This record gives sequence, structure tokens and C-alpha cells, in this order.
Amino acid sequence: MRLSFRPALARGVRLMRRFPWHWLVAALVAFDGYLFLQPFWRTVGTQGVLQALQVRDGAGVTAFLDSGGIAQMARLVLGAGVQVMAVGLLYRARIAWTMSLLLLALMGSYAMWYGQGHVGLVAYTVVLAATLIGYWRYFDRASLTAGSLFAVLSVASLLVYAVFGVLYLGEEFSPPVRDPVTALYFSIVSMSTVGYGDISPHTDAARLFTVSIIILGITVFATSISAVVGPLIGGNVRRLMRERVSHSMRKNHIILAGVSPLAQSLHAALRQRGHEVTVIVPSMEGHPYPQDADLLEGDASETAVLLKAGAAHARYILALRQDDSENAFIVMAGREAGGTDTKLVALVNSPLHLSKIRRVNPDIVISLQALGSEILARTLSGEAIDEALITRLLFGEKTPDPV
Repeated sequence: MRLSFRPALARGVRLMRRFPWHWLVAALVAFDGYLFLQPFWRTVGTQGVLQALQVRDGAGVTAFLDSGGIAQMARLVLGAGVQVMAVGLLYRARIAWTMSLLLLALMGSYAMWYGQGHVGLVAYTVVLAATLIGYWRYFDRASLTAGSLFAVLSVASLLVYAVFGVLYLGEEFSPPVRDPVTALYFSIVSMSTVGYGDISPHTDAARLFTVSIIILGITVFATSISAVVGPLIGGNVRRLMRERVSHSMRKNHIILAGVSPLAQSLHAALRQRGHEVTVIVPSMEGHPYPQDADLLEGDASETAVLLKAGAAHARYILALRQDDSENAFIVMAGREAGGTDTKLVALVNSPLHLSKIRRVNPDIVISLQALGSEILARTLSGEAIDEALITRLLFGEKTPDPV
């Protein structure tokens, strides 16, 4: 029972690790926003939204806000904002994760403030926020889509706040602001800190409100630009810096060419033992290596690529591609680019090509089929397997016939 249970448990763990948890979290966040917006649509409804959009003067805005419009607008912005950020969570964006936590905290505070009928929503929001915190490792990417959503949401929210506030305080400006177009104009001028001076506040309340627009405008624009531009240039800058640093630090290292299963396993084993490894993978192809790997794209059979990988100062050049002819060409290029102490290692995938690979004179020839068959044959025959035998097989020497 124990032997049959462990493989099933291992498969279950692997499936759980592969499950796209960020999709589930994003769906739960979007559903929370939907639940939060339900009272808004029941109270205000589509007709109420249209009436709010048709407000033409400060008196209408004042009546709308004094009748509970502030609370309803806050609910609309928070609920819609959470649903927008749920899209960013699908891209595993860190900024969407941060904004979702902030909006969930505001939603929970809003629901607690308005009391009855929100206990279940508050509990769900708290559990959801704890889930986001627990799965923070899943959201570690800089996404252009999520950054753009964040920028649009931030600018739109600030515009709603500014336009309604200017209309509400319209008589406290000189000249008075009585229509939405003028309010939008003054809001954008203040947010961008242009300050033409054609409209100016003349009371303390209007001045303080204008100051808030200016401060929030600077903050929102700066944050939005960094959120959108950062993912565009961040990855390229990191890649260039990593290549420059790696190029200058490539000494006494191991060059590994290929993406075969043996190459992947060997890369992980060498890294675990503290060896510096530079991997060369073909251009325009995917690779299974981790993001922090010292990676170089190009054809490892070209001398220039090996020189860029630091072949002159490398201890080993490993040709571990799945095509034996490519491995042979890598060995020949390594003979030109490598230093005097550089050892060349070639993988032979087919035993039929073993003699041909030996002709290019690699220092070590690895034939997994020959090695495995020889060890298995000696084991079944009861013959001794010692270090000398393994060394002869690794260096491609023919094993003498058993006595």
C-alpha cells in the first residue's frame, strides 16, 4: 500500500505545482469586485449613472454628492478598480498584486464603515487578501499590460475626483466653474502643473483642493510612467548588464553547449557544486534553463561565439547537443577558441558515430549507450567495475576484452 500510495502522492504534488494558481486568484479577486458593486447597481442603477453623467452645473453636482453620491462613486471606483487589477493578476504582475491588496484593504474598510449587510463581504475580502499574501511568489513579473491598466485606472480615478470636486466648489473659483468641460480643463491643467492662471481659487477650501490635485497629479503621472516604461526597458537593461558582467567574470568556468536532457541535468548538478557555468543555446529557440543562468545565444560551433563565452579561459567546453555532427563541429571550434588548459568533451548520441567523433580528438568522449551497456554487461556477468574502467569509458578508450 505504501509503495502504491507514494507515486500517487508525488503525482498529486506535481499537479498542484503546475496548476495555474494565479488564474484562480485573479478570478476570486474579480468576483469580490462583482460582489462589492452589487449594492451600487441596486441603489443607483444604470439610470442613476446616466443622470450623474448628465450633470451640467455645480448645483447638480452638489445635489448629487449631498444625496450620497460620494459614497456611491467611491464604491464604483473601488469595485471597478479591483476588477481591472484582476486582469493584471492573470499576467502575474507585481504591480497588480500590490494594487489589489491596497484596493481590497479600502474595500474592507468601506464595507465595515457602512455596517450592516457587509459582514460576509468583509470576511471574504480579508480571506482573499490573506490568499494574495500567501501566493506572493506567483506575482513577480513586470507586465506592460498590467502597468498600462494601472496607469489608466489611476488617471481616470484622479480625473473623476478632480472634475467632481471642481464642480462642487465651482463658485469658489475666479471666474466660477459651472460646466464639466471647464472643470475638466482646470483639472488637467492643475494635474500637469502647467498653471495658465486663467482660472484661480479664491477661498481656502478651493486652494487646498487645488493643492491636492497638483500633488496627486505629480504622483500619479510619475508612478504611471514608471509602471508603463519600466517593463519595456527593465528586461533589456538587466540582460545587457548581466551579459557585460558575465563576460568580464568568465574565467575558470565551464562552457555547456546544448539543451539536451543530459545538458539540463548536468547544469543543475554543476551549479549545486558551486561551479561557474556558461550555457550556449541556439538563437530563436526556447530553453529550460533558469532565469539567473549565464546564458548566451548563438551557434556554439562558431569560434566567435565560443570566444564571447570566454573559451580562452574555460576549464571545459562541453558539446552536449543531440546531433552528433554538431557536437563534432563544436569540438573543432573549441580547439581553436579554447586555451591551452581547456578540455573538450563531446557527447555521442549514437554508438555508430563513436569512431567519427574520435577523429576530431576531443579529450573526453561520452557515450551513454556504450557506458551503460558495458556497466550492465559486467554487472550481469559478475565482473568487477572499478574507477579505471569508468575512466577508460569516459575518455573514449576501447575496453579490452575480458579475460
